[in-house]
Amino acid sequence: MWSTSQLEQFYLQACEIELQAFKPGNVSVYADGHGMTVADFRLSAQVSAEPLCATHYSLGEKIFYAVKATREAVGCNTNLGIILLCAPLIVAAQRYPEDALRVALSNVLKATTIDDAKWAFRAIALASPAGMGEVEEQDITKEATVTLQQAMRMACEKDRVALQYITNYKDIFDLGVLSYTTHFNRWGEQNWAAVAVYADLLSQFPDSHIERKFGSRYSAGISEVMRGLCEKLHSVDTLEQVKPLLYQIDGELKSQGLNPGTTADLTVATVLAVFLECSLYA
Repeated sequence: MWSTSQLEQFYLQACEIELQAFKPGNVSVYADGHGMTVADFRLSAQVSAEPLCATHYSLGEKIFYAVKATREAVGCNTNLGIILLCAPLIVAAQRYPEDALRVALSNVLKATTIDDAKWAFRAIALASPAGMGEVEEQDITKEATVTLQQAMRMACEKDRVALQYITNYKDIFDLGVLSYTTHFNRWGEQNWAAVAVYADLLSQFPDSHIERKFGSRYSAGISEVMRGLCEKLHSVDTLEQVKPLLYQIDGELKSQGLNPGTTADLTVATVLAVFLECSLYA
């Protein structure tokens, strides 16, 4: 049985590793961007950890109170996607500590309620993410009438965070966790394993945050660039050799206002899933 303090530490460590990872186009210790700083994200993680891991909150309440705490602390949407992805993982660990994480997560997602959706809608409206609004029959500015998983099904074609609720986190377990484990075993460095996760995900899947703002016109080009980065990561002798390419890609993406924020959120959730599956790295 995970203690609340252990889960908080796993979550905080996953958030910090993602910040330590040089994720081109996104905020990291190597480069701020898009009007946000590393300090904003660190504070967001700190204030959201307690409500996310509080045992007396339902899934929906965890999401809302974590977003509320973040909004009050930093005044902007730094971690909505992170919270939406990490909350079910934490609930799975709390409710089904003896089960395999993926089985436990499936049970949590299938058991979401209309009340969970109501709380989550309030959280999304409070965070005010770019490009969000009406989602087919369910408008986040109105009262939910379906379960949280059903609401995510309505949004999943346009949002890869929502898609995880429908596929039992397929992207994270089938690609993210495998990539992280492979590269951590190769390099022994968590932050660089997280870079590989980010690059692998972005090479295969378009980023929802970018596509909500710009449509699909940049997606193929970003995927091609990230495939090149993946090849570089696989071929270098030392990770320092990759930094010039990372700085180059980071500058190119940020100069166009392109922030693969959803992919960064998936990276945090991947690291948290690794920690929950195997505490060896925590």
